Amino acid sequence: MKIDMLASRKPWLIRNATSLVTLASVAAYILFIQWFWGWGDILARWQEAGWQTLAVAMLLLLSTYVLRTWRIHDYFPRETAGHFRRLLRLVQVHNLLNVMMPFRSGEVSFPLLMRKEFAVSLPRATSALLVMRLLDLHALLAAAGFGLALEKGHALAWLLWLAFAAAPALGFGLRRPLFRLLHGAVPSRLEKLLSEVEAGLPVDGLAFFRAWGVTLVNWSVKVAVLAWVLVLLGDLNLGPAFGGALGGELSSVLPVHAPGGVGTYPAGITAGALGFGADHAEGALAVLGKAAVNAHLLIIVSSVVGTLLSMLVARGAAGER
Repeated sequence: MKIDMLASRKPWLIRNATSLVTLASVAAYILFIQWFWGWGDILARWQEAGWQTLAVAMLLLLSTYVLRTWRIHDYFPRETAGHFRRLLRLVQVHNLLNVMMPFRSGEVSFPLLMRKEFAVSLPRATSALLVMRLLDLHALLAAAGFGLALEKGHALAWLLWLAFAAAPALGFGLRRPLFRLLHGAVPSRLEKLLSEVEAGLPVDGLAFFRAWGVTLVNWSVKVAVLAWVLVLLGDLNLGPAFGGALGGELSSVLPVHAPGGVGTYPAGITAGALGFGADHAEGALAVLGKAAVNAHLLIIVSSVVGTLLSMLVARGAAGER
């Protein structure tokens, strides 16, 4: 009898191991914050900034989710036509899994959900996701570079930023000779991956500029909101604030992302802000640490709220199937 009970428990533990690790990490994070600073001290920073600030920041972050949904809708117009609300729910679930699951494992959900909801093949959805993630990474760096150029203020900084910002357009214009060159240069085991990347590119120049433009706007808004929050809560100048926003988002994009971003996201904010010239004094670091935790909480709460709202919106789309 005991053996049967153990056998029945083991599959459940295996199936839910990642969720359990995530919950344990979040619980440990909550206890650590209470022990190190105290939740009253953390949330008091929002009270000082004004709850209207929190509401505006939340609304702006929620708007970025709509932009992401439109980008995917434009990428798969035939499959998602007339199903924007269902697609919004899919994007929100995928985003929440990305936030909460470790090591970017939540990315796997996108092609699976696209196949289930819209009958998009796994290779096509995966290759499109890869291309969109490359555009995301570029836009994230470009948004942070804009803040740095704004801080520096001289012509060379703006010229370097413009050159970097225009790189995807140049790459797309040269995509055919570039892919011919790469197909002859990469090892045979990478040929399939390269072909999938090529297949995941937008179908033409107009589609590319739509995807690229929406990506730039999306990440510019998100980085600007995070930088604004860090300026208000961390007493930072604009350059370090953009550096902190970049560091936090890069920590979530890279494979070292912890469950729920616990530890890694605030650490990324702190490292980015210090790298961009934030004050290294002990008192300033304490304020920055609290601001980093608050910015991380804002990301988590906006993801959860966005998912719940998308589910409510998608209820009326049940008959669209």
